[in-house]
Amino acid sequence: MPNLKTLVLGASPNPARYAYTATQRLDNEGYEVIPLGIKEGKIGEINIELESIVWENIHTITIYLSAERQKSYYDYMLSLKPQRLIFNPGAENPELAALAQAQGIETIEACTLVMLSIGNYEVMEKE
Repeated sequence: MPNLKTLVLGASPNPARYAYTATQRLDNEGYEVIPLGIKEGKIGEINIELESIVWENIHTITIYLSAERQKSYYDYMLSLKPQRLIFNPGAENPELAALAQAQGIETIEACTLVMLSIGNYEVMEKE
């Protein structure tokens, strides 16, 4: 399995949050996962990053923030040059999607947890 290094934007130490569950699932399935949030804490053994560090080789950014809260992360996300952005339910953002697509970044409105459950997290690549 290729390692699709994934940044989880909107990560939370609250186990009731979908971003928490997605981080755990990605980790459990062997993906390198970097949770980025605004609250200090851990998801399993993984520390939640609070700073917008410029990570190398980010394949996917899966987004769990509302469109309004994403605005301050636009430049950061695009600077990472991911291959795709996943807009989870409630995170849909036509403005960011257009900016990303203009830079050749694939955008998907989907649920990361569903993608993992049905086995198409990796298959969403364009043929």
